[in-house]
Amino acid sequence: MPAISIHPTPVFYVIIGVLVGMIIGWLMGFFDSNNRTSTKIHAAEMKAETAAKEAQEKIARAEQQLAAAARSAPSKPDDPGLLRLREENGRYLLEIDGVSVTESPSASQKKRLMDIITVFRPYLESGAPQQSFARPAAPTQTPPVPASAAREISRPLQPAAPKKAEPEKNMSSLSIVGQIDVFLQKRLLASPLEDMGIRLQESLQGGVEVYVGLKKYSSVDEVPDEAIKTEIRAAIADWEQKYTPGLK
Repeated sequence: MPAISIHPTPVFYVIIGVLVGMIIGWLMGFFDSNNRTSTKIHAAEMKAETAAKEAQEKIARAEQQLAAAARSAPSKPDDPGLLRLREENGRYLLEIDGVSVTESPSASQKKRLMDIITVFRPYLESGAPQQSFARPAAPTQTPPVPASAAREISRPLQPAAPKKAEPEKNMSSLSIVGQIDVFLQKRLLASPLEDMGIRLQESLQGGVEVYVGLKKYSSVDEVPDEAIKTEIRAAIADWEQKYTPGLK
């Protein structure tokens, strides 16, 4: 067979040149695109790393500020409460309203101790009191009286008969206020105050209420009559002498 000879024409070279150019251009674009993508990824990584460092620095500064504020904040003062008993070197030390009782308690301290004891008593008998302990309030205001009953009230008031002293065997069944009232009624017998209807009653909070006829007072100090207050305090002293001799 005769040999086939190929004679490239100028068009052939043009086509080859175009194909080679396209391949070279594609390769250049591919590498350039990869380069730009790598640059963007690196920039994003650097930005994320910078943001993370800034966040860590902010957290560290915030923690330092909190620690500094905690160190500079004033410490909470000790609240001694109403009554506290501390043991020190084998001895018991009593504090009333934050004041240490180093020797025999004063009259005001003994009165305050009695007020606090009346708060403890409901816990021993029937559980916690229904209401919290409060400072003595103003005397209870008597509600308005209807006009129809005004004439009856204006008549001389027959005071409530004073309580007779409870037999000694029943004293243990009474509350502290009830026991003191027994001593009070003994003192009022045959006294000028006998017919005034003076009596002591325990409040819902475990405190002392004083009745003088129909008037009620939330504490002994609120009673305006000094003679009545003197008799009540003397009854308290009688009760203390008999049942709490260690306080003297």
